[in-house]
Amino acid sequence: MSLQTPTPATIGLPRLIAGGLVRYGLILALVAVFAAFSVAKPTFLTPANLQSILVNNFTLLAIVSVAMTFAVASGGIDLSVGTAMDFASFAFVSLVLAGQPVAVAALAGLAAGAIVGAFNALLISGIGVSPFLATLGTLFIGRSVQQLLTNGGNPVYLPPNGVPEAFRFLGHGTIAGFPVPLAAAIVVIAAAAVAFARTRFGRVILSIGIQPGVVRYSGIAAPAHVAVTFILVGLIAAIAGLILTATVTTYIPSSGNAFLLNAIGATFIGTTLSPLGRPNVGGTVLGALLLSIVANGLLLTDLNFYWQQVGTGTLIFAVLALSFINRKAAGAA
Repeated sequence: MSLQTPTPATIGLPRLIAGGLVRYGLILALVAVFAAFSVAKPTFLTPANLQSILVNNFTLLAIVSVAMTFAVASGGIDLSVGTAMDFASFAFVSLVLAGQPVAVAALAGLAAGAIVGAFNALLISGIGVSPFLATLGTLFIGRSVQQLLTNGGNPVYLPPNGVPEAFRFLGHGTIAGFPVPLAAAIVVIAAAAVAFARTRFGRVILSIGIQPGVVRYSGIAAPAHVAVTFILVGLIAAIAGLILTATVTTYIPSSGNAFLLNAIGATFIGTTLSPLGRPNVGGTVLGALLLSIVANGLLLTDLNFYWQQVGTGTLIFAVLALSFINRKAAGAA
Protein backbone atom coordinates (compact mmCIF):
# COMPACT_ATOMS: atom_id res chain seq x y z
CA MET A 1 0.00 0.00 0.00
CA SER A 2 1.50 3.33 -1.04
CA LEU A 3 1.40 6.43 1.07
CA GLN A 4 -0.57 9.30 -0.41
CA THR A 5 0.85 12.82 -0.16
CA PRO A 6 -1.60 15.11 1.64
CA THR A 7 -3.27 17.63 -0.66
CA PRO A 8 -5.63 20.54 -0.01
CA ALA A 9 -8.48 18.20 -0.89
CA THR A 10 -7.47 15.59 1.68
CA ILE A 11 -6.55 18.10 4.39
CA GLY A 12 -9.51 20.34 3.80
CA LEU A 13 -9.28 23.74 2.14
CA PRO A 14 -11.21 25.54 4.91
CA ARG A 15 -8.76 24.22 7.46
CA LEU A 16 -5.79 25.39 5.40
CA ILE A 17 -7.28 28.87 4.99
CA ALA A 18 -8.20 29.15 8.66
CA GLY A 19 -4.79 27.92 9.70
CA GLY A 20 -3.14 30.47 7.46
CA LEU A 21 -5.20 33.29 8.96
CA VAL A 22 -4.26 32.15 12.45
CA ARG A 23 -0.57 32.09 11.63
CA TYR A 24 -0.37 35.22 9.50
CA GLY A 25 -3.27 37.35 10.75
CA LEU A 26 -0.84 39.68 12.53
CA ILE A 27 1.17 40.25 9.36
CA LEU A 28 -2.01 40.89 7.38
CA ALA A 29 -3.18 43.37 10.02
CA LEU A 30 0.20 45.12 9.91
CA VAL A 31 0.08 45.43 6.12
CA ALA A 32 -3.54 46.62 6.19
CA VAL A 33 -2.92 49.30 8.82
CA PHE A 34 0.22 50.51 7.03
CA ALA A 35 -1.65 50.73 3.72
CA ALA A 36 -4.64 52.49 5.29
CA PHE A 37 -2.55 55.26 6.85
CA SER A 38 -0.47 55.58 3.67
CA VAL A 39 -3.62 56.34 1.71
CA ALA A 40 -5.31 58.48 4.37
CA LYS A 41 -2.26 60.64 5.14
CA PRO A 42 0.37 61.24 2.43
CA THR A 43 2.78 62.53 5.10
CA PHE A 44 2.76 59.08 6.68
CA LEU A 45 5.14 57.69 4.06
CA THR A 46 7.72 60.46 4.27
CA PRO A 47 11.20 59.28 5.34
CA ALA A 48 11.13 61.61 8.33
CA ASN A 49 7.88 60.14 9.61
CA LEU A 50 8.94 56.54 9.05
CA GLN A 51 12.12 57.22 11.00
CA SER A 52 10.03 58.81 13.73
CA ILE A 53 7.92 55.65 13.97
CA LEU A 54 11.00 53.49 14.43
CA VAL A 55 12.97 55.75 16.77
CA ASN A 56 10.27 57.55 18.75
CA ASN A 57 7.45 55.00 18.84
CA PHE A 58 8.90 51.56 18.24
CA THR A 59 12.29 51.49 19.99
CA LEU A 60 11.32 51.78 23.65
CA LEU A 61 8.08 49.82 23.25
CA ALA A 62 9.94 46.97 21.55
CA ILE A 63 12.51 46.72 24.35
CA VAL A 64 9.88 46.74 27.11
CA SER A 65 7.74 44.27 25.15
CA VAL A 66 10.66 41.87 24.81
CA ALA A 67 11.07 42.05 28.58
CA MET A 68 7.37 41.30 28.99
CA THR A 69 7.70 38.35 26.60
CA PHE A 70 10.11 36.64 28.98
CA ALA A 71 7.68 37.06 31.86
CA VAL A 72 4.68 35.81 29.89
CA ALA A 73 6.66 32.92 28.39
CA SER A 74 7.38 31.69 31.91
CA GLY A 75 3.65 31.55 32.62
CA GLY A 76 3.44 34.86 34.48
CA ILE A 77 3.30 38.57 33.84
CA ASP A 78 5.27 41.58 35.05
CA LEU A 79 3.27 44.70 35.88
CA SER A 80 6.38 46.41 37.25
CA VAL A 81 8.39 46.81 34.03
CA GLY A 82 7.64 50.52 34.22
CA THR A 83 8.96 50.62 37.77
CA ALA A 84 12.22 49.01 36.64
CA MET A 85 12.48 51.65 33.91
CA ASP A 86 11.85 54.45 36.39
CA PHE A 87 14.35 53.23 38.97
CA ALA A 88 16.99 52.85 36.27
CA SER A 89 16.22 56.34 35.02
CA PHE A 90 16.42 57.87 38.50
CA ALA A 91 19.74 56.22 39.30
CA PHE A 92 21.15 57.21 35.91
CA VAL A 93 20.20 60.89 36.17
CA SER A 94 21.11 61.21 39.84
CA LEU A 95 24.64 59.89 39.36
CA VAL A 96 25.24 61.99 36.25
CA LEU A 97 24.11 65.06 38.23
CA ALA A 98 26.51 64.03 40.99
CA GLY A 99 29.37 64.16 38.50
CA GLN A 100 29.88 60.43 38.05
CA PRO A 101 31.04 59.11 34.66
CA VAL A 102 28.20 58.21 32.31
CA ALA A 103 29.34 54.57 32.15
CA VAL A 104 29.22 54.27 35.94
CA ALA A 105 25.79 55.92 36.05
CA ALA A 106 24.51 53.61 33.32
CA LEU A 107 25.72 50.50 35.17
CA ALA A 108 24.01 51.79 38.32
CA GLY A 109 20.81 52.25 36.33
CA LEU A 110 20.97 48.70 35.01
CA ALA A 111 21.61 47.46 38.54
CA ALA A 112 18.57 49.38 39.80
CA GLY A 113 16.35 47.68 37.23
CA ALA A 114 17.82 44.29 38.09
CA ILE A 115 17.11 44.95 41.78
CA VAL A 116 13.45 45.53 40.97
CA GLY A 117 13.47 42.22 39.13
CA ALA A 118 15.25 40.53 42.04
CA PHE A 119 12.57 41.80 44.43
CA ASN A 120 9.91 40.26 42.20
CA ALA A 121 11.94 37.04 42.01
CA LEU A 122 12.06 36.87 45.81
CA LEU A 123 8.31 37.27 46.08
CA ILE A 124 7.50 34.81 43.29
CA SER A 125 10.14 32.09 43.58
CA GLY A 126 11.11 32.56 47.23
CA ILE A 127 7.75 33.14 48.90
CA GLY A 128 5.37 31.76 46.29
CA VAL A 129 3.32 34.88 45.52
CA SER A 130 1.69 34.79 42.09
CA PRO A 131 3.49 36.90 39.46
CA PHE A 132 0.44 39.11 38.98
CA LEU A 133 0.10 40.01 42.66
CA ALA A 134 3.85 40.22 43.26
CA THR A 135 4.52 42.62 40.40
CA LEU A 136 1.35 44.60 41.13
CA GLY A 137 2.65 45.14 44.66
CA THR A 138 6.04 46.17 43.28
CA LEU A 139 4.29 48.63 40.98
CA PHE A 140 2.52 50.32 43.91
CA ILE A 141 5.61 50.29 46.13
CA GLY A 142 7.78 51.65 43.33
CA ARG A 143 5.36 54.47 42.63
CA SER A 144 5.34 55.50 46.29
CA VAL A 145 9.13 55.30 46.59
CA GLN A 146 9.51 57.56 43.57
CA GLN A 147 7.18 60.10 45.13
CA LEU A 148 9.25 60.05 48.31
CA LEU A 149 12.55 60.39 46.46
CA THR A 150 11.37 63.37 44.42
CA ASN A 151 9.43 65.36 47.04
CA GLY A 152 6.04 64.43 45.69
CA GLY A 153 6.89 63.59 42.09
CA ASN A 154 9.03 66.49 40.88
CA PRO A 155 11.03 65.76 37.70
CA VAL A 156 14.81 65.70 37.91
CA TYR A 157 16.37 67.72 35.09
CA LEU A 158 19.86 67.77 33.69
CA PRO A 159 20.95 71.35 32.94
CA PRO A 160 21.24 71.94 29.17
CA ASN A 161 24.87 72.98 29.49
CA GLY A 162 25.69 70.09 31.81
CA VAL A 163 24.75 67.12 29.65
CA PRO A 164 27.81 64.92 29.02
CA GLU A 165 28.48 64.01 25.42
CA ALA A 166 28.30 60.27 26.17
CA PHE A 167 24.88 60.81 27.76
CA ARG A 168 23.65 62.72 24.72
CA PHE A 169 25.09 60.07 22.40
CA LEU A 170 22.97 57.34 24.01
CA GLY A 171 19.77 59.21 23.29
CA HIS A 172 20.52 61.08 20.08
CA GLY A 173 23.75 59.69 18.63
CA THR A 174 24.21 57.65 15.49
CA ILE A 175 26.55 54.86 14.43
CA ALA A 176 27.29 55.08 10.71
CA GLY A 177 24.08 57.08 10.36
CA PHE A 178 22.04 54.55 12.36
CA PRO A 179 20.29 55.89 15.50
CA VAL A 180 21.83 54.49 18.69
CA PRO A 181 18.47 53.85 20.45
CA LEU A 182 17.23 51.77 17.51
CA ALA A 183 20.53 49.89 17.38
CA ALA A 184 20.17 49.07 21.08
CA ALA A 185 16.64 47.78 20.47
CA ILE A 186 17.85 45.54 17.65
CA VAL A 187 20.59 44.10 19.88
CA VAL A 188 18.05 43.36 22.63
CA ILE A 189 15.65 41.75 20.16
CA ALA A 190 18.37 39.61 18.59
CA ALA A 191 19.72 38.48 21.96
CA ALA A 192 16.23 37.53 23.16
CA ALA A 193 15.52 35.62 19.95
CA VAL A 194 18.75 33.65 20.33
CA ALA A 195 17.98 32.99 24.00
CA PHE A 196 14.62 31.42 23.18
CA ALA A 197 15.72 29.55 20.07
CA ARG A 198 19.25 28.41 20.92
CA THR A 199 19.72 28.20 24.69
CA ARG A 200 18.62 25.68 27.28
CA PHE A 201 17.44 28.53 29.50
CA GLY A 202 15.03 29.76 26.84
CA ARG A 203 13.64 26.28 26.21
CA VAL A 204 13.14 25.70 29.93
CA ILE A 205 11.30 29.00 30.34
CA LEU A 206 8.95 28.14 27.49
CA SER A 207 8.40 24.69 28.98
CA ILE A 208 7.60 26.19 32.38
CA GLY A 209 4.98 28.37 30.74
CA ILE A 210 3.39 25.43 28.94
CA GLN A 211 3.69 22.53 31.41
CA PRO A 212 5.10 23.65 34.78
CA GLY A 213 4.24 20.32 36.41
CA VAL A 214 6.19 18.31 33.87
CA VAL A 215 9.21 20.60 34.28
CA ARG A 216 9.07 20.28 38.04
CA TYR A 217 8.88 16.48 37.99
CA SER A 218 11.71 16.26 35.47
CA GLY A 219 14.14 17.54 38.09
CA ILE A 220 14.66 21.01 36.62
CA ALA A 221 14.88 23.80 39.18
CA ALA A 222 11.87 25.72 37.90
CA PRO A 223 11.81 28.34 40.71
CA ALA A 224 15.44 29.25 40.02
CA HIS A 225 14.74 29.67 36.31
CA VAL A 226 11.69 31.82 37.03
CA ALA A 227 13.74 33.95 39.44
CA VAL A 228 16.41 34.53 36.80
CA THR A 229 13.68 35.36 34.29
CA PHE A 230 12.23 38.17 36.40
CA ILE A 231 15.68 39.59 37.12
CA LEU A 232 16.29 39.55 33.38
CA VAL A 233 12.96 41.30 32.80
CA GLY A 234 14.00 44.09 35.16
CA LEU A 235 17.40 44.37 33.48
CA ILE A 236 15.93 44.63 29.97
CA ALA A 237 13.36 47.19 31.12
CA ALA A 238 16.23 49.17 32.66
CA ILE A 239 17.83 49.46 29.22
CA ALA A 240 14.67 51.17 28.01
CA GLY A 241 14.82 53.43 31.06
CA LEU A 242 18.35 54.53 30.24
CA ILE A 243 17.48 55.29 26.61
CA LEU A 244 14.34 57.19 27.61
CA THR A 245 16.31 59.32 30.06
CA ALA A 246 19.10 60.01 27.59
CA THR A 247 16.52 61.05 25.00
CA VAL A 248 14.64 63.59 27.13
CA THR A 249 17.56 64.40 29.55
CA THR A 250 15.04 64.25 32.38
CA TYR A 251 13.75 61.80 34.94
CA ILE A 252 9.96 61.98 35.30
CA PRO A 253 8.53 59.81 38.11
CA SER A 254 6.34 56.91 36.97
CA SER A 255 6.88 57.74 33.29
CA GLY A 256 7.78 54.10 32.61
CA ASN A 257 4.23 53.00 33.41
CA ALA A 258 3.12 54.60 30.14
CA PHE A 259 4.67 51.61 28.34
CA LEU A 260 3.07 48.90 30.48
CA LEU A 261 -0.27 48.34 28.75
CA ASN A 262 1.15 48.58 25.24
CA ALA A 263 3.91 46.12 26.16
CA ILE A 264 1.29 43.66 27.39
CA GLY A 265 -0.73 44.27 24.23
CA ALA A 266 2.26 43.77 21.93
CA THR A 267 3.22 40.54 23.69
CA PHE A 268 -0.24 39.00 23.47
CA ILE A 269 -0.77 40.22 19.92
CA GLY A 270 2.53 38.51 19.14
CA THR A 271 1.19 35.17 20.38
CA THR A 272 -1.06 35.08 17.32
CA LEU A 273 2.04 34.48 15.19
CA SER A 274 2.61 31.15 16.98
CA PRO A 275 0.55 28.12 15.90
CA LEU A 276 0.27 27.18 19.58
CA GLY A 277 -0.50 30.69 20.76
CA ARG A 278 2.77 30.97 22.71
CA PRO A 279 4.81 34.13 23.35
CA ASN A 280 7.59 34.61 20.83
CA VAL A 281 10.06 37.39 20.10
CA GLY A 282 9.19 37.74 16.42
CA GLY A 283 5.50 38.12 17.12
CA THR A 284 6.15 40.56 19.95
CA VAL A 285 8.29 42.75 17.71
CA LEU A 286 5.60 42.79 15.02
CA GLY A 287 3.00 43.56 17.69
CA ALA A 288 5.09 46.49 18.93
CA LEU A 289 5.53 47.70 15.36
CA LEU A 290 1.78 47.45 14.73
CA LEU A 291 0.96 49.51 17.83
CA SER A 292 3.68 52.03 16.94
CA ILE A 293 2.28 52.51 13.43
CA VAL A 294 -1.24 52.92 14.80
CA ALA A 295 -0.11 55.46 17.41
CA ASN A 296 1.76 57.49 14.79
CA GLY A 297 -1.01 57.25 12.20
CA LEU A 298 -3.75 58.30 14.60
CA LEU A 299 -1.60 61.21 15.75
CA LEU A 300 -1.29 62.39 12.13
CA THR A 301 -5.08 62.35 11.81
CA ASP A 302 -5.33 64.91 14.64
CA LEU A 303 -7.77 62.63 16.41
CA ASN A 304 -8.50 63.41 20.05
CA PHE A 305 -5.98 61.65 22.35
CA TYR A 306 -8.69 59.67 24.13
CA TRP A 307 -10.11 58.43 20.85
CA GLN A 308 -6.59 57.34 19.92
CA GLN A 309 -6.61 55.11 22.99
CA VAL A 310 -9.99 53.73 21.96
CA GLY A 311 -8.62 52.98 18.50
CA THR A 312 -5.55 51.22 19.89
CA GLY A 313 -7.64 49.15 22.29
CA THR A 314 -10.08 48.22 19.55
CA LEU A 315 -7.23 47.09 17.31
CA ILE A 316 -5.76 44.87 20.05
CA PHE A 317 -9.17 43.35 20.69
CA ALA A 318 -9.83 42.81 16.98
CA VAL A 319 -6.49 41.05 16.32
CA LEU A 320 -6.84 38.77 19.35
CA ALA A 321 -10.51 38.04 18.67
CA LEU A 322 -9.87 37.25 15.01
CA SER A 323 -7.05 34.92 15.98
CA PHE A 324 -9.26 33.14 18.51
CA ILE A 325 -12.11 32.75 16.04
CA ASN A 326 -9.82 31.50 13.29
CA ARG A 327 -8.07 29.09 15.63
CA LYS A 328 -11.44 27.65 16.64
CA ALA A 329 -12.40 27.39 12.97
CA ALA A 330 -9.12 25.66 12.14
CA GLY A 331 -9.69 23.15 14.90
CA ALA A 332 -13.27 22.48 13.83
CA ALA A 333 -12.50 22.19 10.09
